[in-house]
Amino acid sequence: MLKPITALRALALPLAALLALSAAGPARARADARADVRAGAATAPQRAHDPTAPAQFVALSAVDPTIVQEMRYFTVHNFTGARVDGYRVPMCILTRAAAQALHRVQTGLLARGYTLKVYDCYRPQRAVDDFVAWAEDLDDQAMKAEFYPRVDKTRLFADGYIAAKSGHSRGSTMDLTVVPLPVRPTRPYRPGEPLTPCYGPKSERFPDNSLDMGTGFDCFDTLAHTLDPRIQGVQLDNRLLLKSAMEAQGFTNLPEEWWHYTLNDEPFPDTYFDFPVDPRSLANHPASTRR
Repeated sequence: MLKPITALRALALPLAALLALSAAGPARARADARADVRAGAATAPQRAHDPTAPAQFVALSAVDPTIVQEMRYFTVHNFTGARVDGYRVPMCILTRAAAQALHRVQTGLLARGYTLKVYDCYRPQRAVDDFVAWAEDLDDQAMKAEFYPRVDKTRLFADGYIAAKSGHSRGSTMDLTVVPLPVRPTRPYRPGEPLTPCYGPKSERFPDNSLDMGTGFDCFDTLAHTLDPRIQGVQLDNRLLLKSAMEAQGFTNLPEEWWHYTLNDEPFPDTYFDFPVDPRSLANHPASTRR
């Protein structure tokens, strides 16, 4: 069942869009409706009633502009196939403590010929709710062939891939990888292009300028477990490069996801925020624009 807030957003669709949806099949209608709602939310203007971030939150680029940002949930190239609610600007927001620790990681990696790249940082609760609504719609499997080829969608909650709360919403968790220098561009995803499994050989997966970590980002598969014994050689070395660099600066890895790290001494260990990912969420805090 879709959450009530999702249903209310659907009512805001233009009449013409609703008529078009009624002519399509039920599964396509639900998927298209959610895509329209998310796309609108991702580009929505800041509203007076939107919550703002506490002063401890900053834009990562203000602390370290050298870290590459490829914010996947602002794009349609993610496991839902649509922009995710709450991502209004493709930017990384973190608590200052997490951003400063990440800057220290980056300093060490730059000296070794690498850079960090973040896929996701702070995640508003409304985005988590959007994930839950998507997971509950078992007919929407548009991105299955890439992100969860071997997992039945009915298992996403039980297997821990989707949950009602996320550490990202506390502001000190990020998803990231390591990219060799010089940074080569990654081509944009083309909606509707053929999808390939996220766990396939790097040459067959969607192209990513990162080191070969054995799977792509957000791969719902046990092969994404950081120390899965099937990961060997260069792929394991690359995962351990990221892991050791992050742990040295006070981060802990989620064992089920090689890309997922949380600051040990996070400032808000029990608080889940819902301000949108938007620089205007930080506008009342001038300190967020400088180191």
